[in-house]
Amino acid sequence: MQEGIETIIDAVRKHHELYKNALPLIASENITSPTVRVLLASDFSHRYAEGEVGNRFYQGCKYIDTVEALAIRYAKELFEAEHVNVKPISGVNANIAALFALTLPGDKIAALSVPDGGHISHSRYSVPAIRNLKLDELPFDQNEMNIDTDKMVKGIKEKKPKLILLGGSLFLFPHPVREAREAADEVDARIVYDASHVLGLIAGKQFQDPLREGADVVTCSTHKTFPGPQGAIILCKETLKDEIDKAVFPGTVSNHHLHHVAGLAVTLVEMKHFSAEYASQILSNAKALAQGLYEGGFNVLCEHKGFTESHQIAVDVRGGYGGGDAVAKKLEKANIITNKNMLPFDKTPEDPSGIRFGVQELARIGMKESEMREIASFIRRVVIEEEDETKIKEEIKELRKDFQRVQYCFGGKGKGAYKFIEAFEEVW
Repeated sequence: MQEGIETIIDAVRKHHELYKNALPLIASENITSPTVRVLLASDFSHRYAEGEVGNRFYQGCKYIDTVEALAIRYAKELFEAEHVNVKPISGVNANIAALFALTLPGDKIAALSVPDGGHISHSRYSVPAIRNLKLDELPFDQNEMNIDTDKMVKGIKEKKPKLILLGGSLFLFPHPVREAREAADEVDARIVYDASHVLGLIAGKQFQDPLREGADVVTCSTHKTFPGPQGAIILCKETLKDEIDKAVFPGTVSNHHLHHVAGLAVTLVEMKHFSAEYASQILSNAKALAQGLYEGGFNVLCEHKGFTESHQIAVDVRGGYGGGDAVAKKLEKANIITNKNMLPFDKTPEDPSGIRFGVQELARIGMKESEMREIASFIRRVVIEEEDETKIKEEIKELRKDFQRVQYCFGGKGKGAYKFIEAFEEVW
């Protein structure tokens, strides 16, 4: 039994070592600040607090009430939201709650297909199937890598969906929320905007403002461009407060992972102070990496639009490169961590033709445009020039030596939370 525990600890230690020496370019991940890591390991992780602030089913929650109330307050302030629910435990959970709150079985909704960038929770086999909804796919312009606005408006007016689900997983450019709102008003439809990928950019006012542009509800995971713990929040209009809150609890959540709420509250404070600078650096890094890859010979999508207006870059690696799966595995051998991704022309998910890069985590550890150009060169050398991955891995380890501390948060070397994280690293 003890040997099994040692095996687990050793695997976690090796994982830590890998990521200290790698270039994490997964678009759906980020790292929390040292302060948040402390809170995630706190006694909050052992407790329940079913119910609402000040009205729990359990005793012993007065300090939990303080933290949750502050998380709600800070989220309202940061996102200028009329109402916030911090209980969802994942982005998918937030989407389930929103659709349960705003639809009835048999209703029709419109959302992007997965190849066109929709998240898997938007697909007919996920949340729509759970709620027994009829799903129409939003029209997509492959050249522009965005929803076809004119066709969308026409489709909303003709098909009269009960709900329009915007946002996505491959999400390069802002979605046409204002245009959807005008059409939705004509057919009495609601708009839910899945901001999971771009929440940090929205916080920094570097993408779009879905609430002001007409979304009724914004669902968001809290660990992508927004650098919090894994979990989710829902932002909505005051008029939808009761429906959303009931759909979350008792509808789809019991224990809402209180240590994550504490970490979320701290991340919200961090982002109130640093989100503008952080989001701006993310965008600059994304454009620099995309330009470097394009100049290095890769087919980076949407060169005519500056490649991206988010943290993401989409690259078509069909043909001689072997497709997304082969390229992602080859890059991993050099400690470049990314993922294969479907593109609009893909028909099946088994062997997608794309690679999706995300730069938010590298920005979080202090990398800027010059490092992005160097990383583009690493990727070219691995994929196009087919250099030895082991050699490039050593160069990447050397690059990472100067980027081992989380930025855009409070504290510094030898102060406060950093003392904890240094002790934590000694343990591992």
